[in-house]
Amino acid sequence: MPEAALNEKDRFIHRDLSWLLFNERVLEEAAEAENPLLERARFLAIFASNMDEFFMVRVAGLKRLLDAQYNREDIYGYYPQDVFRQVRDKASRLFEKLYTLYEDQLKPGLAARNIFIRHVNDLNSDQQKFLKRFFDSTLYPIITPMAIDQGHPFPVLASKTLAFAVHLTRKELTHLAVIPVPLSIPRLVKLPSAKDAFEFILIDEIIRDNLKSFFRGYEITGASLFRLIRDSELSVDEEFSPNLLLSIEEEIKKRPRAKVVQLTMEKSCPEPLLDAVMDAAGFFKDEVTCIEGEIDLTFLFKLVEQAGGTALSFPMYIPAKMKYDNIFERIKEEDFILHMPYQSFQPTVDLIASASVDPDVLAIKMTLYRASEDSEIISALKAAAKNKKQVTVLVEIKARFDEERNIGWVRQLEEAGCYVIYGIAGMKIHSKIALIVRKEENRTRRYVHLSTGNYNEKTARVYTDIGYFTANDDFARDISDVFNVISGYSQPARWKRVISSPYDLREYFFEMIDKEIEFQRKYKNGFVFAKMNSLEDVRMIDKLYEASREGVKINLIVRGICVLIPGVPGLSENITVKSIVGRFLEHSRIFLFNNNSEYRVFLSSADWMSRNLDRRIELLFEIHRGELKEQLRSVLENTWRDNQRSRVLLPQRTYSFIKADEDVFNAQEFFIKKYT
Repeated sequence: MPEAALNEKDRFIHRDLSWLLFNERVLEEAAEAENPLLERARFLAIFASNMDEFFMVRVAGLKRLLDAQYNREDIYGYYPQDVFRQVRDKASRLFEKLYTLYEDQLKPGLAARNIFIRHVNDLNSDQQKFLKRFFDSTLYPIITPMAIDQGHPFPVLASKTLAFAVHLTRKELTHLAVIPVPLSIPRLVKLPSAKDAFEFILIDEIIRDNLKSFFRGYEITGASLFRLIRDSELSVDEEFSPNLLLSIEEEIKKRPRAKVVQLTMEKSCPEPLLDAVMDAAGFFKDEVTCIEGEIDLTFLFKLVEQAGGTALSFPMYIPAKMKYDNIFERIKEEDFILHMPYQSFQPTVDLIASASVDPDVLAIKMTLYRASEDSEIISALKAAAKNKKQVTVLVEIKARFDEERNIGWVRQLEEAGCYVIYGIAGMKIHSKIALIVRKEENRTRRYVHLSTGNYNEKTARVYTDIGYFTANDDFARDISDVFNVISGYSQPARWKRVISSPYDLREYFFEMIDKEIEFQRKYKNGFVFAKMNSLEDVRMIDKLYEASREGVKINLIVRGICVLIPGVPGLSENITVKSIVGRFLEHSRIFLFNNNSEYRVFLSSADWMSRNLDRRIELLFEIHRGELKEQLRSVLENTWRDNQRSRVLLPQRTYSFIKADEDVFNAQEFFIKKYT
């Protein structure tokens, strides 16, 4: 069918529906019997956590449009009410799958391996005594029951809060009370058990068994656990904000009172109690999520940590360590890349830590989007400032769900003497760059680190990313200029070694794809090979469709959202899309263009999403050294070979699991063996 005859719904998968397809693939990993049992439990927790974020951001955005009675088609050809209905229906089916899998497979499987999630009635006498002491000494003193009446309004409960709603009667009068489950202690409590067993109970189960202790003189006629998810989008008029940091802080304070976008109740909840909670939350009855089982399965993260064992988890491995005596001398020898998590992230940490104490280092400049709680890199930056280095740090305080943590880093870095930039109005700085200025042999040399992923030691152990180290003067000049653009009023130019958004990144990709179209016309060898997290920008997709119609072969590895529909005759028959969901989160962005068999390879912090290309400062940079180019091409080709954790997107908008019984190839396991 010619493209002109296709409307938007024929050409694109809606991004929200595509995201739900991605999270369904996560859920499929929890159902995969070949995955170790505790890893399957972890996938359940990841799925549940992902759904929380989806409701806080995407469903919240849809509800805002509906509340405003917005009634226009989006770029995918959908009206808000259509998207909301389809999203709600799909999410409901996924929650049913989640709990069926949890109750029918995971819990029995855990029990068979002596890992139990207990209810009060299951406990032996020693465990009951333990719970009595735990409740009396720990839970009871910190829990505050809240009466709901004319003088006591429904309490302000932060997003993701668990609480009990309780109906009470006394002297024929009915009362409502709420007991929030405390956040100050872990939800999962380990019980005394036999040496070879792990037994746990949730604190909400303990509270449920002791509800009468909080309401002496009243009869409890109904009780149910419930959970709220609130709209978590920040509404800051950045252009007119005199202080972006303070504006973000003020918006964060509003989150506990934001609109409820998901209300989860127990299926056993009495109808009058359901109505009371629903009315208090300002929620519609037909949108309530009713659960039979434990609400909020993210507690499984902690269960996996505490019950971890080699037989029930992925085999341990140690990331390969690069050998060097001095990180600066190693970078001067030649450019190199690190492939995390298969190679250790330590050289990245060493670069900043060494710079912080090296007497020849004059300055450190760096961007931080997300950092770990106990970040060695941030500690090194603070030490560098105290050692009289000129330290400039861009901390992106608008990094979603890390706003409070990043604001905390801002305060600490400023107190240490660093010059801190909070961000740019209307823009997020998502690029991952570090620049070290060092005095050497009567000259100043600059060392550059660029990455596809964050400066986060924790995620570097579970995300696949590529880090690039160089002392190339052209790179150094470009990155110095990038920092001037970020920190001051310098206007960007087209640099020698880097291309940036929102200025010319999309156009540069278009130029590269257009060249492949020309090569296809002349030599029949047009080829684009790309790996990314998400593909959502419709202009980019239209360019890929154009290339496909011209015969250019396009291989795409897209872990998450993919709005493009491959394999459609006359539109995308030359495009193949695969998604890998496995042990590690595929996070690296690699782009290869055949260039008439003189292939060119690029790394980037950017996905092919509108936000990356239009509303963020991102960097794309080409790798020129032959050995490194070949290494990156090998990463693409071996990832593409995967036939164990890979799924292919079909023209019918579904994903088909590629699961070979012969010539088995697991890309992530291959890279573990290759580097270790």
